[in-house]
Amino acid sequence: MRTSPSLRLVTAAYVADLSDSVARAGSCQAKTQIRVGLPDDSTAWVNCAELLSAPETFTLWRQELAGWLHDRYGEAPERTTAGYVMSWYLSVPAYLAALLFHHERRVPSLRPEHLAFRKSRPRPHPDSIAVLDEGFVCLPDDPAAGTPNATVVTDERALAAVLRGRFTAHAAQFVSAFGKTVRFGRRTLWGAATDALDNWMWLAGRYGGDEVAGVLDAALLLDDRFEPLTSASTLRPVTDAAGHTRWTRRRESCCFHYLMKAGQGVCETCPRVCPKY
Repeated sequence: MRTSPSLRLVTAAYVADLSDSVARAGSCQAKTQIRVGLPDDSTAWVNCAELLSAPETFTLWRQELAGWLHDRYGEAPERTTAGYVMSWYLSVPAYLAALLFHHERRVPSLRPEHLAFRKSRPRPHPDSIAVLDEGFVCLPDDPAAGTPNATVVTDERALAAVLRGRFTAHAAQFVSAFGKTVRFGRRTLWGAATDALDNWMWLAGRYGGDEVAGVLDAALLLDDRFEPLTSASTLRPVTDAAGHTRWTRRRESCCFHYLMKAGQGVCETCPRVCPKY
């Protein structure tokens, strides 16, 4: 069982608060800001449950994105705006979950009503994420075990199962809501959900300074295909002609970025060109 070094070095009183846990995990990354609770001025924040209950709001989000893509690339194909927003939304629960699991061995609530995000400008991607519930699931040796906000599970495999289940439940609501607004099939939507979970667990390790630990966490979380997710972790090492080894993965969904420029090839990890392995 792996316990976060940051947890072992502080007192139980200090780590009982999820805010402290989020602050520690967030300090290890520079990708997206995370917090517990909303700031006093929360007008720019979007609650995930409210967004999912009004699917037409996704169309407005895509229109914002289309304006930015037009300014940058001169065009904004419908499938590209849909692919971007699909990936961006799913990154909200996936990034938060991966960060806290990797650095703290904790799983927060991922219910849509307990998550909110703020969009950046002019590129309207989520640049900050807030969890609105202070409860979390942890391991028996977590210093906060036994405190009111903590629910204890037996081991890391059980903790990974909690994360996977909570993320999948959130993703199911997204697939239902977003699927009404786009011409994507369920396989594409669930492929994007699988990508979000596998990719962010990997990147939590890479951005935190231990890429291999992130790869191992992804393997723990997705050691098999858990329907409706579309695959186990697809991470694998590859060696180039110079003998340098790096990690890569085969995506389960396409971002459709290639549609914005005639003759532009797809990503090397795209399922359109990358064989299954």
